Amino acid sequence: MFDDNPAALRFGDLEVRIGDDYVAEVELQRPPNNFFDVPLISAIADAFITLDGEDSVRCIVLCSQGKHFCAGAYFREGETGPRGGSEDLYGEAVRLFQTSKPIVAAVQGGAIGGGLGLACSADFRVGAPESRFTSNFAQLGFHHGFGLTLTLPALVGRQRALELMYTGARIGGERAFQIGLLDRLVPADEIRPAARVLAREIATSAPLAVQSIRATMRGELAEAFRAATRHESTEQIRLRQTADFQEGISASAQRRAPVFQGR
Repeated sequence: MFDDNPAALRFGDLEVRIGDDYVAEVELQRPPNNFFDVPLISAIADAFITLDGEDSVRCIVLCSQGKHFCAGAYFREGETGPRGGSEDLYGEAVRLFQTSKPIVAAVQGGAIGGGLGLACSADFRVGAPESRFTSNFAQLGFHHGFGLTLTLPALVGRQRALELMYTGARIGGERAFQIGLLDRLVPADEIRPAARVLAREIATSAPLAVQSIRATMRGELAEAFRAATRHESTEQIRLRQTADFQEGISASAQRRAPVFQGR
């Protein structure tokens, strides 16, 4: 198991540990919030691609240190977009969909904004009642991103996705489980163990068959994600020029309700 295998691979702020049960953990190590930028998304993709070539790995658990699974993109003070720009970010993110092995996300705390997009890029999600999910872009005054146009409706249905995206509502783990955003609901201290249990269940199936089935079910996602994020990025750039976006960012920083004017 992982604790018995001291060898670990490093990919920037990621640590990869390969167990003796055909399961690997890819752990984000930017606690407490695990904000991402272009280098971190690139590192995740590099890790997934490396594990594609490992016969000792049949399934991957994507997890993170700290309070939150991922609280979204990293913004420096005064910036209105992720470091590296949305185009570079989504160019790296599309690589997450170009790999062949199943991924189970262990979602503790928040999966917020782009962090929700990262969670939705996985095949499965495991969380707790305390887990929190929000596509909060509209409350910040701009268009959602990280392919949520594509991935969120596929998981929860078009109507629930529209509700979450229009309102920017934050939902807990129980509601997420009810609508299909979570595949397993467990106590908070069991999230990662339960994710590994699911990953081991997958790993007991014939690996070539699983990869073939996954290619059938998800093989078109990379190009669909590329198209979705191209549109999302265009709309994000446009809406970042508006007064509503400036109000949304200011309100978020001041922890108050935004007052939008539609301009």
